[in-house]
Amino acid sequence: MSASRFTEEAWASTEEIRARIETLPFLEQLEAGSLPREIFDNYMGQDALYLTEYARALAACATQSTDPEHIMFWSRAAAGAIEEERALHSTHVVDFSAVDPSPTTVAYTSYELALISAGSLPVLAASVLPCFWIYDDVGTRLKARVESLEEHPYADWISAYGDPEFHELTETAKRVVDELAATASEQTRAAMHAAYRRASQYEWMFWDSAYRQERWPVG
Repeated sequence: MSASRFTEEAWASTEEIRARIETLPFLEQLEAGSLPREIFDNYMGQDALYLTEYARALAACATQSTDPEHIMFWSRAAAGAIEEERALHSTHVVDFSAVDPSPTTVAYTSYELALISAGSLPVLAASVLPCFWIYDDVGTRLKARVESLEEHPYADWISAYGDPEFHELTETAKRVVDELAATASEQTRAAMHAAYRRASQYEWMFWDSAYRQERWPVG
């Protein structure tokens, strides 16, 4: 078994993906406050749809866990994905029922839901970690770089993901995944790395597709 923590390995192995995320036009323009409102609202609508299914994946982590602390963490995280983050989305999306999931949204959520059925808790947990960690990393850096949020058009989004409480939630998620990896076989750890990397790729795709206002090509 590797002496290093799973999360250290996973973070280092996805450096190129994170570098590509850093230069996405969506995030560059969001930081500058120049992102067109229709693009941001489109993203928020897709994210709201994603979070509903993401909450199911978090709840499945709780269901499949045996450690009481892990059960409590995943359960609270699932509730938070619906309650706290949907509250942010409701200020930007008037009618959630009118939002049609994009191909990328369907692909990302289907991937995580398929892992629920696969029945490997460590792999499922690794797949949900990038949504915590990448958003925490992006939000923290944006909040540090934006001189003033008072007049910023996307201050609520930056503040939500740059919040110290969200950072603490992310740190707990990392610890839980590391604890699962510590007792996993080498085969399972390899599958965890594959799931973490795939989810990180989907994070890049999600922002990119929202910026392009991706639609289904036919039908």
